[in-house]
Amino acid sequence: MTDFERYFEALRGKHVVLLGLGVSNRPLARLLLEFGCHVTGCDKTPREKLDSEVLELERSGCELKVGEGYLEGLQADVVFRTPGMHPGHPAIQTLARGGAKITSEMEVFFEVAPCCLIAVTGSDGKTTTTTLISEMLKAEGKTVWLGGNIGTPLLPLCRRMEKEDYAVVELSSFQLMDMKRSPQRAVVTNLAPNHLDVHKDMEEYVDAKRNIFRFQGEGDLLVLNADNPITAGFTGNGATHFFSRKERTNCIWEEAGAIYRRGEKILETSDILIPGTHNVENYMAAMAAVDGLVTDQAIRQVAKTFGGVEHRIELVRVKDGVKFYNDSIASSPSRTIAGLRSFTQKVILIAGGYDKHIPYDVLGPEICAHVSKLFLCGATAGKIQQAVEQAENPEKPEITHCGDFENAVRTAAAAAKAGDIVLMSPASASFDQFRNFMVRGQCFKDIVKEL
Repeated sequence: MTDFERYFEALRGKHVVLLGLGVSNRPLARLLLEFGCHVTGCDKTPREKLDSEVLELERSGCELKVGEGYLEGLQADVVFRTPGMHPGHPAIQTLARGGAKITSEMEVFFEVAPCCLIAVTGSDGKTTTTTLISEMLKAEGKTVWLGGNIGTPLLPLCRRMEKEDYAVVELSSFQLMDMKRSPQRAVVTNLAPNHLDVHKDMEEYVDAKRNIFRFQGEGDLLVLNADNPITAGFTGNGATHFFSRKERTNCIWEEAGAIYRRGEKILETSDILIPGTHNVENYMAAMAAVDGLVTDQAIRQVAKTFGGVEHRIELVRVKDGVKFYNDSIASSPSRTIAGLRSFTQKVILIAGGYDKHIPYDVLGPEICAHVSKLFLCGATAGKIQQAVEQAENPEKPEITHCGDFENAVRTAAAAAKAGDIVLMSPASASFDQFRNFMVRGQCFKDIVKEL
Protein backbone atom coordinates (compact mmCIF):
# COMPACT_ATOMS: atom_id res chain seq x y z
CA MET A 1 0.00 0.00 0.00
CA THR A 2 1.37 3.42 -0.96
CA ASP A 3 1.56 6.39 1.42
CA PHE A 4 -1.30 7.95 -0.56
CA GLU A 5 -3.56 4.93 -0.10
CA ARG A 6 -2.55 4.56 3.55
CA TYR A 7 -3.45 8.17 4.31
CA PHE A 8 -6.89 8.14 2.72
CA GLU A 9 -7.81 4.68 3.99
CA ALA A 10 -7.17 6.02 7.49
CA LEU A 11 -9.81 8.70 6.84
CA ARG A 12 -12.52 6.22 5.80
CA GLY A 13 -15.69 6.85 7.77
CA LYS A 14 -14.41 10.06 9.34
CA HIS A 15 -16.06 13.47 9.17
CA VAL A 16 -13.95 15.80 7.02
CA VAL A 17 -14.68 19.52 6.65
CA LEU A 18 -13.38 21.53 3.68
CA LEU A 19 -13.11 25.26 4.41
CA GLY A 20 -13.57 26.75 0.96
CA LEU A 21 -14.67 25.11 -2.26
CA GLY A 22 -12.17 26.64 -4.65
CA VAL A 23 -9.83 25.10 -7.21
CA SER A 24 -7.84 22.83 -4.88
CA ASN A 25 -10.63 21.64 -2.60
CA ARG A 26 -13.06 20.49 -5.30
CA PRO A 27 -11.01 17.52 -6.55
CA LEU A 28 -10.11 16.86 -2.92
CA ALA A 29 -13.82 16.57 -2.06
CA ARG A 30 -14.30 13.98 -4.80
CA LEU A 31 -11.28 12.06 -3.55
CA LEU A 32 -12.55 12.02 0.04
CA LEU A 33 -15.97 10.83 -1.10
CA GLU A 34 -14.30 8.06 -3.08
CA PHE A 35 -12.63 6.84 0.14
CA GLY A 36 -15.88 6.78 2.08
CA CYS A 37 -15.50 9.96 4.13
CA HIS A 38 -18.38 12.07 5.41
CA VAL A 39 -17.57 15.37 3.68
CA THR A 40 -18.89 18.84 4.46
CA GLY A 41 -17.94 21.62 2.08
CA CYS A 42 -18.13 25.16 3.48
CA ASP A 43 -18.07 28.27 1.32
CA LYS A 44 -19.24 31.87 1.77
CA THR A 45 -20.79 31.91 -1.72
CA PRO A 46 -24.62 31.91 -1.38
CA ARG A 47 -26.44 28.90 -2.82
CA GLU A 48 -28.00 30.85 -5.67
CA LYS A 49 -24.54 31.73 -6.95
CA LEU A 50 -22.97 28.25 -6.72
CA ASP A 51 -21.68 26.85 -9.99
CA SER A 52 -22.56 23.47 -11.45
CA GLU A 53 -19.38 21.75 -10.25
CA VAL A 54 -20.16 22.50 -6.59
CA LEU A 55 -23.78 21.38 -6.99
CA GLU A 56 -22.51 18.15 -8.55
CA LEU A 57 -20.43 17.57 -5.40
CA GLU A 58 -23.64 17.83 -3.38
CA ARG A 59 -25.36 15.27 -5.61
CA SER A 60 -22.34 12.99 -5.07
CA GLY A 61 -22.80 13.08 -1.31
CA CYS A 62 -20.96 16.20 -0.13
CA GLU A 63 -22.96 18.17 2.43
CA LEU A 64 -22.87 21.90 1.67
CA LYS A 65 -22.82 24.75 4.18
CA VAL A 66 -22.81 27.94 2.16
CA GLY A 67 -23.68 31.60 2.38
CA GLU A 68 -24.11 33.55 5.59
CA GLY A 69 -23.23 31.48 8.65
CA TYR A 70 -21.29 28.91 6.64
CA LEU A 71 -18.72 28.52 9.43
CA GLU A 72 -21.16 28.17 12.31
CA GLY A 73 -21.74 24.96 14.26
CA LEU A 74 -19.04 22.91 12.54
CA GLN A 75 -17.66 19.65 13.93
CA ALA A 76 -15.02 17.49 12.28
CA ASP A 77 -12.30 14.90 12.69
CA VAL A 78 -10.15 16.53 10.00
CA VAL A 79 -10.31 20.04 8.54
CA PHE A 80 -8.74 21.08 5.21
CA ARG A 81 -8.06 24.83 5.24
CA THR A 82 -8.30 26.76 2.00
CA PRO A 83 -5.09 28.79 1.39
CA GLY A 84 -7.02 32.06 1.54
CA MET A 85 -8.17 31.54 5.13
CA HIS A 86 -5.75 32.56 7.88
CA PRO A 87 -4.89 29.68 10.28
CA GLY A 88 -5.76 32.02 13.14
CA HIS A 89 -9.36 32.44 11.94
CA PRO A 90 -11.75 31.97 14.91
CA ALA A 91 -13.63 29.15 13.12
CA ILE A 92 -10.39 27.19 12.62
CA GLN A 93 -9.34 27.74 16.22
CA THR A 94 -12.75 26.56 17.44
CA LEU A 95 -12.51 23.38 15.36
CA ALA A 96 -8.99 22.73 16.64
CA ARG A 97 -10.09 23.12 20.26
CA GLY A 98 -12.85 20.60 19.52
CA GLY A 99 -10.21 18.01 18.58
CA ALA A 100 -10.13 18.40 14.81
CA LYS A 101 -6.82 17.96 12.99
CA ILE A 102 -6.17 21.03 10.83
CA THR A 103 -4.36 20.43 7.55
CA SER A 104 -4.43 21.46 3.88
CA GLU A 105 -4.36 19.89 0.44
CA MET A 106 -0.72 20.93 0.00
CA GLU A 107 0.34 19.68 3.42
CA VAL A 108 -1.05 16.23 2.65
CA PHE A 109 0.50 16.25 -0.82
CA PHE A 110 3.92 16.84 0.72
CA GLU A 111 3.26 13.92 3.08
CA VAL A 112 2.22 11.34 0.48
CA ALA A 113 3.92 12.37 -2.80
CA PRO A 114 6.21 9.53 -3.97
CA CYS A 115 8.65 11.69 -5.97
CA CYS A 116 11.20 14.44 -5.48
CA LEU A 117 9.61 17.78 -4.51
CA ILE A 118 10.97 21.12 -5.75
CA ALA A 119 9.12 24.15 -4.40
CA VAL A 120 9.36 27.88 -5.08
CA THR A 121 8.15 30.85 -3.08
CA GLY A 122 8.91 34.58 -2.91
CA SER A 123 7.24 37.95 -3.34
CA ASP A 124 7.91 38.12 -7.09
CA GLY A 125 8.93 35.70 -9.82
CA LYS A 126 7.42 32.56 -8.28
CA THR A 127 5.38 31.43 -11.26
CA THR A 128 8.03 32.11 -13.90
CA THR A 129 10.76 30.45 -11.83
CA THR A 130 8.55 27.44 -11.09
CA THR A 131 7.70 27.12 -14.77
CA LEU A 132 11.35 27.46 -15.80
CA ILE A 133 12.39 24.67 -13.44
CA SER A 134 9.66 22.49 -14.92
CA GLU A 135 10.69 23.32 -18.50
CA MET A 136 14.36 22.62 -17.81
CA LEU A 137 13.56 19.23 -16.29
CA LYS A 138 11.27 18.36 -19.20
CA ALA A 139 13.97 19.40 -21.68
CA GLU A 140 16.19 16.86 -19.94
CA GLY A 141 13.54 14.17 -20.53
CA LYS A 142 12.18 14.03 -16.97
CA THR A 143 8.53 13.45 -16.09
CA VAL A 144 7.35 16.60 -14.32
CA TRP A 145 4.18 17.45 -12.40
CA LEU A 146 3.58 21.21 -12.16
CA GLY A 147 1.19 22.53 -9.52
CA GLY A 148 0.55 24.20 -6.19
CA ASN A 149 -0.33 27.85 -6.64
CA ILE A 150 0.03 27.27 -10.40
CA GLY A 151 -1.53 24.60 -12.59
CA THR A 152 -3.79 21.82 -11.40
CA PRO A 153 -4.14 20.46 -7.82
CA LEU A 154 -1.55 17.70 -7.40
CA LEU A 155 -2.87 15.58 -4.53
CA PRO A 156 -5.37 13.59 -6.64
CA LEU A 157 -2.61 12.92 -9.19
CA CYS A 158 -0.31 11.16 -6.69
CA ARG A 159 -1.59 7.76 -7.83
CA ARG A 160 -0.04 8.41 -11.26
CA MET A 161 3.34 9.62 -10.01
CA GLU A 162 6.48 7.49 -10.01
CA LYS A 163 9.44 7.65 -7.65
CA GLU A 164 11.77 8.99 -10.37
CA ASP A 165 9.37 11.83 -11.31
CA TYR A 166 9.61 15.46 -10.15
CA ALA A 167 6.82 17.59 -8.68
CA VAL A 168 7.56 21.30 -9.12
CA VAL A 169 5.34 23.40 -6.89
CA GLU A 170 4.70 27.11 -6.46
CA LEU A 171 3.79 28.01 -2.87
CA SER A 172 2.21 31.21 -1.57
CA SER A 173 2.68 32.53 1.95
CA PHE A 174 -0.92 31.49 2.66
CA GLN A 175 -0.16 27.88 1.73
CA LEU A 176 3.05 27.90 3.75
CA MET A 177 1.74 29.42 6.98
CA ASP A 178 0.99 26.16 8.76
CA MET A 179 3.11 23.74 6.69
CA LYS A 180 5.09 21.21 8.73
CA ARG A 181 7.01 19.70 5.81
CA SER A 182 9.53 21.10 3.34
CA PRO A 183 10.60 19.95 -0.15
CA GLN A 184 13.92 18.36 -0.99
CA ARG A 185 14.78 21.46 -3.03
CA ALA A 186 13.43 24.87 -2.00
CA VAL A 187 13.75 28.25 -3.73
CA VAL A 188 13.04 31.71 -2.29
CA THR A 189 13.22 34.17 -5.20
CA ASN A 190 13.08 37.39 -3.12
CA LEU A 191 11.03 38.99 -0.34
CA ALA A 192 9.40 42.42 -0.07
CA PRO A 193 6.27 43.71 1.70
CA ASN A 194 3.20 41.91 0.34
CA HIS A 195 -0.19 40.56 1.42
CA LEU A 196 -0.23 42.72 4.54
CA ASP A 197 -4.02 42.86 4.21
CA VAL A 198 -4.03 39.21 5.34
CA HIS A 199 -0.84 38.79 7.36
CA LYS A 200 -0.83 40.68 10.66
CA ASP A 201 2.61 42.13 9.90
CA MET A 202 5.74 41.72 7.79
CA GLU A 203 7.28 39.42 10.38
CA GLU A 204 4.44 36.91 10.02
CA TYR A 205 4.72 37.08 6.22
CA VAL A 206 8.48 36.37 6.26
CA ASP A 207 8.08 33.65 8.88
CA ALA A 208 5.52 31.89 6.68
CA LYS A 209 8.00 31.93 3.79
CA ARG A 210 10.63 30.27 6.01
CA ASN A 211 8.46 27.15 6.21
CA ILE A 212 9.54 26.25 2.68
CA PHE A 213 12.94 25.26 4.11
CA ARG A 214 12.37 25.12 7.90
CA PHE A 215 11.82 21.34 7.89
CA GLN A 216 14.53 20.38 5.40
CA GLY A 217 17.22 17.86 6.33
CA GLU A 218 20.98 17.80 5.85
CA GLY A 219 20.74 16.26 2.37
CA ASP A 220 18.31 18.89 1.05
CA LEU A 221 18.99 22.05 -0.98
CA LEU A 222 17.97 25.69 -0.40
CA VAL A 223 18.31 28.31 -3.17
CA LEU A 224 18.43 31.97 -2.08
CA ASN A 225 18.77 35.41 -3.66
CA ALA A 226 22.01 36.94 -2.38
CA ASP A 227 20.91 40.40 -3.59
CA ASN A 228 17.80 40.53 -1.41
CA PRO A 229 18.55 41.68 2.15
CA ILE A 230 15.94 39.38 3.69
CA THR A 231 16.69 36.15 1.82
CA ALA A 232 20.45 36.72 2.04
CA GLY A 233 20.14 36.33 5.81
CA PHE A 234 18.28 33.01 5.77
CA THR A 235 20.02 29.87 7.04
CA GLY A 236 19.00 26.38 5.93
CA ASN A 237 19.56 22.93 7.39
CA GLY A 238 21.28 21.49 4.31
CA ALA A 239 23.23 22.88 1.37
CA THR A 240 22.55 26.48 0.31
CA HIS A 241 23.03 27.78 -3.23
CA PHE A 242 23.04 31.56 -3.72
CA PHE A 243 22.40 33.43 -6.96
CA SER A 244 23.23 37.08 -7.65
CA ARG A 245 23.30 39.71 -10.37
CA LYS A 246 25.73 41.85 -8.34
CA GLU A 247 28.49 39.58 -7.06
CA ARG A 248 30.04 36.16 -7.36
CA THR A 249 28.45 33.52 -5.13
CA ASN A 250 28.96 29.86 -4.28
CA CYS A 251 26.73 28.83 -7.20
CA ILE A 252 25.15 31.15 -9.81
CA TRP A 253 25.94 34.75 -10.78
CA GLU A 254 25.67 37.18 -13.69
CA GLU A 255 28.75 38.88 -15.03
CA ALA A 256 29.42 40.79 -18.27
CA GLY A 257 26.17 39.76 -19.91
CA ALA A 258 26.40 36.06 -19.08
CA ILE A 259 25.28 33.68 -16.34
CA TYR A 260 28.01 31.64 -14.66
CA ARG A 261 27.84 28.56 -12.48
CA ARG A 262 30.84 28.23 -10.17
CA GLY A 263 33.02 30.11 -12.66
CA GLU A 264 31.85 28.37 -15.84
CA LYS A 265 29.83 30.36 -18.38
CA ILE A 266 26.50 28.59 -18.90
CA LEU A 267 24.24 31.06 -20.69
CA GLU A 268 24.42 34.43 -22.45
CA THR A 269 21.67 36.66 -21.05
CA SER A 270 20.95 37.81 -24.62
CA ASP A 271 19.79 34.26 -25.36
CA ILE A 272 16.91 34.59 -22.88
CA LEU A 273 13.76 35.13 -24.92
CA ILE A 274 11.62 36.80 -22.24
CA PRO A 275 12.52 40.45 -21.48
CA GLY A 276 13.64 42.07 -18.25
CA THR A 277 16.44 41.83 -15.72
CA HIS A 278 14.03 40.23 -13.27
CA ASN A 279 13.74 37.32 -15.69
CA VAL A 280 17.53 36.96 -15.64
CA GLU A 281 17.12 36.52 -11.88
CA ASN A 282 14.34 33.99 -12.44
CA TYR A 283 16.65 32.01 -14.74
CA MET A 284 19.45 32.09 -12.19
CA ALA A 285 17.12 30.85 -9.45
CA ALA A 286 15.86 28.02 -11.68
CA MET A 287 19.39 27.06 -12.74
CA ALA A 288 20.48 26.84 -9.10
CA ALA A 289 17.45 24.67 -8.31
CA VAL A 290 18.17 22.13 -11.08
CA ASP A 291 21.92 22.04 -10.44
CA GLY A 292 23.07 18.45 -11.01
CA LEU A 293 19.73 17.40 -12.52
CA VAL A 294 19.89 18.82 -16.07
CA THR A 295 22.56 19.53 -18.66
CA ASP A 296 23.68 22.97 -19.79
CA GLN A 297 22.25 22.14 -23.20
CA ALA A 298 18.77 21.73 -21.69
CA ILE A 299 19.06 25.11 -19.97
CA ARG A 300 20.09 26.83 -23.21
CA GLN A 301 17.28 25.14 -25.11
CA VAL A 302 14.70 26.52 -22.68
CA ALA A 303 16.22 30.02 -22.78
CA LYS A 304 15.92 30.22 -26.56
CA THR A 305 12.38 28.80 -26.80
CA PHE A 306 10.45 29.70 -23.63
CA GLY A 307 8.13 32.62 -24.39
CA GLY A 308 6.98 33.39 -20.86
CA VAL A 309 3.88 32.83 -18.75
CA GLU A 310 0.49 34.42 -19.44
CA HIS A 311 -0.19 37.74 -17.63
CA ARG A 312 3.55 38.36 -17.08
CA ILE A 313 4.69 41.13 -19.46
CA GLU A 314 2.67 39.35 -22.14
CA LEU A 315 2.57 41.07 -25.53
CA VAL A 316 -1.14 41.16 -26.37
CA ARG A 317 -1.28 43.16 -29.57
CA VAL A 318 0.47 45.68 -31.79
CA LYS A 319 -2.09 48.16 -33.15
CA ASP A 320 -1.19 51.21 -35.24
CA GLY A 321 2.39 50.90 -34.05
CA VAL A 322 1.42 50.73 -30.35
CA LYS A 323 2.47 47.67 -28.31
CA PHE A 324 0.08 46.58 -25.54
CA TYR A 325 1.52 44.47 -22.70
CA ASN A 326 -0.45 42.56 -20.04
CA ASP A 327 1.38 42.38 -16.69
CA SER A 328 -1.66 41.66 -14.52
CA ILE A 329 0.38 39.42 -12.21
CA ALA A 330 2.00 42.62 -10.85
CA SER A 331 -0.01 42.93 -7.65
CA SER A 332 2.76 44.69 -5.69
CA PRO A 333 5.04 47.71 -6.26
CA SER A 334 8.15 45.55 -6.53
CA ARG A 335 6.59 43.51 -9.32
CA THR A 336 5.58 46.62 -11.27
CA ILE A 337 9.06 48.07 -10.81
CA ALA A 338 10.50 44.93 -12.39
CA GLY A 339 8.08 45.31 -15.28
CA LEU A 340 8.95 48.95 -15.85
CA ARG A 341 12.66 48.16 -15.88
CA SER A 342 12.08 45.59 -18.63
CA PHE A 343 11.69 48.32 -21.26
CA THR A 344 14.34 50.66 -22.66
CA GLN A 345 11.87 53.51 -23.28
CA LYS A 346 9.30 55.31 -21.15
CA VAL A 347 5.89 53.61 -21.20
CA ILE A 348 2.26 54.54 -20.76
CA LEU A 349 1.30 52.83 -17.49
CA ILE A 350 -2.10 51.64 -16.29
CA ALA A 351 -2.00 51.03 -12.52
CA GLY A 352 -4.13 50.79 -9.40
CA GLY A 353 -6.53 48.30 -7.85
CA TYR A 354 -7.30 46.63 -4.53
CA ASP A 355 -5.43 47.94 -1.48
CA LYS A 356 -3.33 45.28 0.30
CA HIS A 357 -2.08 47.90 2.79
CA ILE A 358 1.52 47.82 1.60
CA PRO A 359 3.75 50.89 1.11
CA TYR A 360 4.00 52.54 -2.31
CA ASP A 361 6.79 55.05 -1.67
CA VAL A 362 9.37 52.96 -3.59
CA LEU A 363 7.16 53.02 -6.70
CA GLY A 364 7.08 56.79 -7.10
CA PRO A 365 10.68 57.35 -8.28
CA GLU A 366 10.46 54.35 -10.63
CA ILE A 367 7.32 55.71 -12.26
CA CYS A 368 9.01 59.09 -12.70
CA ALA A 369 12.00 57.40 -14.34
CA HIS A 370 10.12 54.98 -16.62
CA VAL A 371 6.61 56.36 -17.31
CA SER A 372 5.51 59.14 -19.66
CA LYS A 373 1.78 59.01 -18.86
CA LEU A 374 0.08 57.37 -15.89
CA PHE A 375 -3.55 56.23 -15.89
CA LEU A 376 -4.92 55.27 -12.46
CA CYS A 377 -7.96 53.38 -11.22
CA GLY A 378 -9.04 51.49 -8.12
CA ALA A 379 -8.53 51.96 -4.39
CA THR A 380 -4.76 52.47 -4.61
CA ALA A 381 -4.93 55.27 -7.19
CA GLY A 382 -4.46 57.95 -4.55
CA LYS A 383 -1.54 56.13 -2.91
CA ILE A 384 0.26 55.72 -6.23
CA GLN A 385 -0.27 59.38 -7.14
CA GLN A 386 1.04 60.45 -3.73
CA ALA A 387 4.15 58.30 -4.19
CA VAL A 388 4.80 59.95 -7.56
CA GLU A 389 4.24 63.47 -6.23
CA GLN A 390 6.57 62.88 -3.28
CA ALA A 391 9.36 61.48 -5.45
CA GLU A 392 12.40 63.76 -5.70
CA ASN A 393 12.67 63.21 -9.46
CA PRO A 394 11.66 66.51 -11.15
CA GLU A 395 10.34 64.72 -14.28
CA LYS A 396 6.90 63.52 -13.33
CA PRO A 397 4.44 61.84 -15.73
CA GLU A 398 1.07 63.25 -16.66
CA ILE A 399 -1.46 61.60 -14.30
CA THR A 400 -5.09 60.81 -15.17
CA HIS A 401 -7.64 59.30 -12.76
CA CYS A 402 -10.00 57.05 -14.69
CA GLY A 403 -12.33 55.56 -12.09
CA ASP A 404 -12.79 51.98 -13.25
CA PHE A 405 -10.44 49.59 -15.01
CA GLU A 406 -12.06 49.53 -18.46
CA ASN A 407 -12.08 53.32 -18.67
CA ALA A 408 -8.38 53.37 -17.72
CA VAL A 409 -7.49 50.93 -20.49
CA ARG A 410 -9.48 52.74 -23.17
CA THR A 411 -8.26 56.18 -22.10
CA ALA A 412 -4.63 55.02 -22.08
CA ALA A 413 -5.05 53.45 -25.52
CA ALA A 414 -6.54 56.66 -26.89
CA ALA A 415 -3.54 58.62 -25.61
CA ALA A 416 -0.99 56.31 -27.26
CA LYS A 417 0.76 57.07 -30.57
CA ALA A 418 2.81 54.90 -32.92
CA GLY A 419 5.97 53.72 -31.20
CA ASP A 420 4.44 53.88 -27.71
CA ILE A 421 4.19 51.00 -25.24
CA VAL A 422 1.05 50.65 -23.12
CA LEU A 423 1.76 48.53 -20.04
CA MET A 424 -0.96 47.32 -17.70
CA SER A 425 1.01 46.62 -14.51
CA PRO A 426 -1.25 47.56 -11.60
CA ALA A 427 1.09 47.29 -8.55
CA SER A 428 -2.09 46.23 -6.77
CA ALA A 429 -4.30 43.19 -6.28
CA SER A 430 -7.36 42.72 -8.46
CA PHE A 431 -10.06 42.04 -5.88
CA ASP A 432 -11.73 45.45 -6.04
CA GLN A 433 -13.11 44.70 -9.51
CA PHE A 434 -12.05 41.13 -10.42
CA ARG A 435 -12.03 37.65 -8.92
CA ASN A 436 -8.28 37.32 -9.48
CA PHE A 437 -5.38 38.70 -11.55
CA MET A 438 -6.10 36.22 -14.36
CA VAL A 439 -9.62 37.57 -14.88
CA ARG A 440 -8.19 41.11 -14.82
CA GLY A 441 -5.57 40.17 -17.40
CA GLN A 442 -8.14 38.53 -19.65
CA CYS A 443 -10.36 41.60 -19.39
CA PHE A 444 -7.43 43.78 -20.49
CA LYS A 445 -6.71 41.48 -23.43
CA ASP A 446 -10.38 41.47 -24.48
CA ILE A 447 -10.54 45.28 -24.40
CA VAL A 448 -7.27 45.66 -26.33
CA LYS A 449 -8.39 43.20 -28.99
CA GLU A 450 -11.62 45.19 -29.46
CA LEU A 451 -9.79 48.50 -30.08
